[in-house]
Amino acid sequence: MEKARIGIIGGSGLYEIEGFQHAEEVAVETPFGKPSDKYIIGTLSGKKIAFLSRHGRGHRVDPSSINYRANIWGMKQLGVQKIISVSAVGSMKENIAPGMLVIPDQFIDRTTKRISSFFVNEGIVAHIPFADPLCKSIITYLYTASTKVTKDVQKNGTYLNMEGPQFSTRAESNLYRSWGVDVIGMTNLTEAKLAREAEICYGTLALATDYDSWRTSEEGVSVEEIVEVLKQNIKKAKTVIKHVIPLIDEDAHCSCQESLKYAIMTHPDCIDAQLRDKYTLLIAKYTV
Repeated sequence: MEKARIGIIGGSGLYEIEGFQHAEEVAVETPFGKPSDKYIIGTLSGKKIAFLSRHGRGHRVDPSSINYRANIWGMKQLGVQKIISVSAVGSMKENIAPGMLVIPDQFIDRTTKRISSFFVNEGIVAHIPFADPLCKSIITYLYTASTKVTKDVQKNGTYLNMEGPQFSTRAESNLYRSWGVDVIGMTNLTEAKLAREAEICYGTLALATDYDSWRTSEEGVSVEEIVEVLKQNIKKAKTVIKHVIPLIDEDAHCSCQESLKYAIMTHPDCIDAQLRDKYTLLIAKYTV
């Protein structure tokens, strides 16, 4: 099977885009267990795409329980070099209204329960550069595509990744606002960290669904209201994806694709054959 060089991670149904052809399901086994679901492989605008439902079809896996390592490893195994992640978020600023699109360029990590590295207690130590956690090229592609769909789009901003699954208290929400963050979500930073370790370009299309809990003039976050906005946002996200795929230069070189070049601290002689075999997909070109 021809490798898919572009990956999309999002909610169920995003692969049901007009023009998405020759779709087939592919099950992937990884050293870290099973991904959230089978990958949907197909073509869009003449390019091979791998789609993965982050929470599993039917939304079965909570944010803290997602097997992020398997999800990203599976993308790498399928040949993916660039990932577009679609995510529902809460707005932390008045000017980011529900339904608005944000393409963030920074993260703040408030998670506590997740393994966010492939290299944990394995015998290999790696410290990737992460000052700019999202790929600048993907940000540009997403912004250009989004402006073709709506005027309500913001390029750059900070995404605060909370643990969840509960939404914020008002006190937490106001604390995060004092930090100047733009949106709040539960998934994308962990994906971004692992994508960088896997040397995959990664960018986020964040779709605001609500104002979190900071607006004292309103009730707290209503799940019913969020679901209604989500339905509208899915249609918008599909249109953005349809526009962004033709823009992506699959052959363009990016520094994201060399993130491990100087990051592996462990001397090659100290990596035994079994461990080297397990991590061949990531480290082979740096440990010969």
